[in-house]
Amino acid sequence: MSPDPTLMHQEVREIPQAVDRLLSQGGAAIQRAAKDARAADPRYFISIARGSSDHAASYLKYASELLLGRPMASVGPSVSSIYGVTPEARDAVGIAVSQSGQSPDIVRLTKALGESGALTVAITNDATSRLAQTAHATLPLHAGPELSVAATKTFVTSLVAGLWFLAEIKQDPGLIAAIHALPEVLDQATRCDWSEAAAAMDGRSLFTIGRGPSWAISNEAALKFKETCLIHAESYSSAEVLHGPVSIVGGGFPVIAFAARDKAEASLAETADALAEKGARVFAVTDQTTRATPLPHIRTDHWLCDPIPAIVSFYAMVETVALARGINPDTPRHLNKVTETV
Repeated sequence: MSPDPTLMHQEVREIPQAVDRLLSQGGAAIQRAAKDARAADPRYFISIARGSSDHAASYLKYASELLLGRPMASVGPSVSSIYGVTPEARDAVGIAVSQSGQSPDIVRLTKALGESGALTVAITNDATSRLAQTAHATLPLHAGPELSVAATKTFVTSLVAGLWFLAEIKQDPGLIAAIHALPEVLDQATRCDWSEAAAAMDGRSLFTIGRGPSWAISNEAALKFKETCLIHAESYSSAEVLHGPVSIVGGGFPVIAFAARDKAEASLAETADALAEKGARVFAVTDQTTRATPLPHIRTDHWLCDPIPAIVSFYAMVETVALARGINPDTPRHLNKVTETV
């Protein structure tokens, strides 16, 4: 293994600068799209995404429902691309998230929703992509080139762009100010020491858990364990993990629990402690636990932003786990940077 920093290492540490570019250069596009969305006065939102982008869409689903009171439904791209059905989308805003903007199924469903009456918005790192050309409005991520197969910069900038879009629809000055303060917060997040958690990842299966917006972050963390470390990880809501999944928890079973400073934090901490009592080795992004080990974490000026620095700290940690296992996280086996699904 080369002693030089991996591309993933470099790109994780570029996240604060990437977000700063988005905040500096992306405002006009986001404000225009938000103005159009306010005029459309949607009854609901639809998300179109896969993989890490779908986890970003899950985060935006919670943000829409908690901030705007408007439900967001995830529609499977195969509904249009494979089954040839165009969902009814009048009075909706469709949000398509794709770092490349090239996957045919994402493009086709976005086009179908637009033709069915939805205002469609593309969140992508390529403003010239097929998706950008298809959607009514495009929110470029301004993340710069992302060369590692594992998405990090584009995932975080997708969260920020989508949340900023929703905050502009709401015209929430407090949330908008917190979003603009993120670069400094994320710089601190890259330096949080999660080495104790990294050392506990022994290669066997593990759980990640969260609730609300943090559950979307848990989903992304589980995927990154699989693709960069070749470790089987499953993500669960903290409301569900104690039902059936807890049966496989044994002594030293690794768990990472993601929390924000929101109304779900106390119950998440209780679940983390309950898993620890059953013998699991639990690490939690909260100081409210009594048995689980708190992880160093950075809070923001708004609880909806709190999950963002948590995933940045996680990315810095999971890259070290991959290297400790002798794996190059930049080139996960069987994977390509752009997956074009029909």
